[in-house]
Amino acid sequence: MNLSIIIPAFNEERLIGATLRQVQSALTVFHKRGWATEVIVCDNNSTDSTAEVAGATGATVVFEPVNQIARARNRGAGAASGDWLIFIDADSQPSAELFVEVMEQIETGECLAGGVTVKLEGNYPKANFMTHGWNWISRAFNWMAGSFIFCEASAFRKVGGFSQELFASEELDLSKRLKRLARESGKKIVILHRYPLLTSARKIYLYTLGEHLRFLGRTVVTRGKTLNSREACHTWYDGRR
Repeated sequence: MNLSIIIPAFNEERLIGATLRQVQSALTVFHKRGWATEVIVCDNNSTDSTAEVAGATGATVVFEPVNQIARARNRGAGAASGDWLIFIDADSQPSAELFVEVMEQIETGECLAGGVTVKLEGNYPKANFMTHGWNWISRAFNWMAGSFIFCEASAFRKVGGFSQELFASEELDLSKRLKRLARESGKKIVILHRYPLLTSARKIYLYTLGEHLRFLGRTVVTRGKTLNSREACHTWYDGRR
């Protein structure tokens, strides 16, 4: 079995090194089983040393000039040779235990794709409450958080990858299409929860509550049209780190 780890990165010089070291350490669980792995970082038009830091760890670095998470993930997937793809955000750190669960799901032959619940670093009670709410929704509806998605490569390509019309929530759009394919093929989507993904809480302290609420309000009022605009989705793209 061959696995491709794909990490989109835009101005992530501060965190990408630690993420890659954790990923490479956790990948040993696959190597012990005789599985081959590759790590691909897609530099999404960074203006800092993201590519250099990633390359120094031994990761394969590819470049996507259009600053968009969906395009970066698709560019990484296009360079991947694995039978399965695992997408991980540059500010997230998966554990070896989580990778063991992924391996077990793949080995059943019944899983098409999956995700995992998330845990924010640090102590942010209100944000943690909202995260618990998201985790419940994720498990109830089999919606995969973009910070960690594993997917059969052929299924990812069959559904067309991430939608490049979306600058945010592209993982929910992908979840819907993969769920449909899973039903058609007699397989399942799973949301793992025993070993949540540790992810950065930086959006909590880099952006105000008002900024988050204004974005949410505009998204509701425009029926999601804000998701088609990089400028409207500024908390993903303005480069604050």
